[in-house]
Amino acid sequence: MRIRSERAANLRRNLPLSPTWFRDTLQRMVKHPSPPPVEVDRLSESDGGEPPQSSAGIAKFKQLLEGQCFHEASLHLIGRESSLLSSQTSEEEMDKLAADRSLLENLVLKCLQHSLTLASAEVNSEATPSALRSAVKAIYLEEKQDVLRREKGCQNLSQWQRLHDSTLCSLVQDRLEDLQMGPVGQKNPSHIQSHIQSMGRKLREDLLVVVRQVKTCYPPEAKICHFYATLYHQTLRAALADIVDFVLDDQDCSFILRWVNEYYPGIFENPELACEIDAAALGKLLPEELLQPLEEQHLSKQTAELSTFTSRVLEEEVQKWNQGAEPSTEEGCCVSHLAYDIIQFINGMVTAAEKVVRSLQKAQTITHPLLDLMHRYKVHQEDAIKQNKANTKANMKANLGCVEQFRDFLLIKTHLFPENVQEGCLRVLTDMKQSACSYLLSSVHKALKSQYQKLGTSDWLKRNSFQKLLEALERELQQFQDVSPTCRQELIGQFHQEVTEEYVRRLLRGDVRLKAREQQERAYAVVKDDAENLHRLFTKEGSKEDWLKEILIKIAEVLRLQDVPAIQMQVVSLGSTYPDLRETHISALLKMKANLSKAHRKTIKATLADTLKERIPGNGERTFFSNIEVK
Repeated sequence: MRIRSERAANLRRNLPLSPTWFRDTLQRMVKHPSPPPVEVDRLSESDGGEPPQSSAGIAKFKQLLEGQCFHEASLHLIGRESSLLSSQTSEEEMDKLAADRSLLENLVLKCLQHSLTLASAEVNSEATPSALRSAVKAIYLEEKQDVLRREKGCQNLSQWQRLHDSTLCSLVQDRLEDLQMGPVGQKNPSHIQSHIQSMGRKLREDLLVVVRQVKTCYPPEAKICHFYATLYHQTLRAALADIVDFVLDDQDCSFILRWVNEYYPGIFENPELACEIDAAALGKLLPEELLQPLEEQHLSKQTAELSTFTSRVLEEEVQKWNQGAEPSTEEGCCVSHLAYDIIQFINGMVTAAEKVVRSLQKAQTITHPLLDLMHRYKVHQEDAIKQNKANTKANMKANLGCVEQFRDFLLIKTHLFPENVQEGCLRVLTDMKQSACSYLLSSVHKALKSQYQKLGTSDWLKRNSFQKLLEALERELQQFQDVSPTCRQELIGQFHQEVTEEYVRRLLRGDVRLKAREQQERAYAVVKDDAENLHRLFTKEGSKEDWLKEILIKIAEVLRLQDVPAIQMQVVSLGSTYPDLRETHISALLKMKANLSKAHRKTIKATLADTLKERIPGNGERTFFSNIEVK
């Protein structure tokens, strides 16, 4: 596997050749001698006054090398260089100086090569903290000396800083190449996963060594921790680029994405590393053009998994229903785990996908199969209602719970879905809820039909029939005790509205004509009492539809009032509150007041027409009368 970076190769190609380059440099500088560098004065003190080029000075140089005092050895060579430039110089002396400089350079580079394995002991080691510290000082000293050489027109300079950088680059590459495979944390990891995980562990371990030990050997302005991080980042980047050139299976693809986007950035969240390394400045471990195919492969796999799982859950539900199974019960309520299982799966998959691809918008795309699932779920419910088996009613009660769970999930966890998926699913769920409620209530209305038929009749006006209707309603409501609490509340609320609609529908049929004022006032009292009784019953059962009582009260007021202006005001109030009120409804209501002239009825209906024209549409408007057809 190719690990070597182009940067390191370029660095090595441009390095000078030792020791020939230095001898050539000296020969040029002998022809154009320059003032000795200031470091020579410091060297004289350290050497006890011995001339650097003397036998004693040369012996001192060897002692400095043996003691890994590279900075002092560099000072010594600079002093010798200065002496040679200020006197007659033989070819032999220049060769000796070049050889000694080459020796120093090799030892400094060897010390750098062991930077990440610093020993605490000060002797018998390739590199110790003090040796590395001295080597770094020597490099900085040589860089300063190059500045002086450059001022004298020398073009072939030592460039020790460049040597330093290329050496560390090779060091990092070698450490990531020579790895022992370790556990990945899962059964039977592939070779690719093991290799990437091993590189990650080595990177983390080495950077901690840099922060804890190597950093102390460099001046702060060197930012050595970030430099090492950059080398590791570039090396890993090249290694991964080679890996993704191959066709990866889904497991390796997902692992690489998660490692690049989650595990790798997590390494730099270590407090020790975070304060020394600018992780953002490192950039992405893989470029976008390499990440995109991996992301597409991963998301396609996740989408397929989601589709397979949700289909299996729905098929199991359909199979149970076909076999005549009743839904399970929890706390006395019919329940289905279909929604719960799918919700947990989707939540986990999208959350995980977001971490893997580092984009919530991309992760949302895997939820597209949910819309198809909802349509198939709706088809199953419609088929169940059509066949009307013995277990259908209980399953519809359980379905109401599922619909509620799905709806809450889509409304609360909006960030998990694209807008079209969320809106499409909510539309299907609304239809399913209405369908299930209508199915459950249809049998109840059928059972109550004989009681409904007495509403709006002379028997009803004598209050003989409504009490029986209330008793029948109370009995029928008991069959909804096994519906989950929140679903039961909505179901009872819908039942409350439908019963109120049936009451108004029967009233507007005109079976009773109220000729005298006393009859109208009696009708007012009856409707008002019925409104109170219906409200009391349904509220006790959980309905929150308090507004239904007000409709009956307003209708009762129209029956009671005798003055046309007062009736007009009441009709305006009804039309303003319920914009689906139509002239046919008011016409039927006014016909019950047999003592009202045709002209007065026409005036009142005209008032309603004006009200509806002037009405400004607004939020919170309720519909009620649109479900009541009057012939």
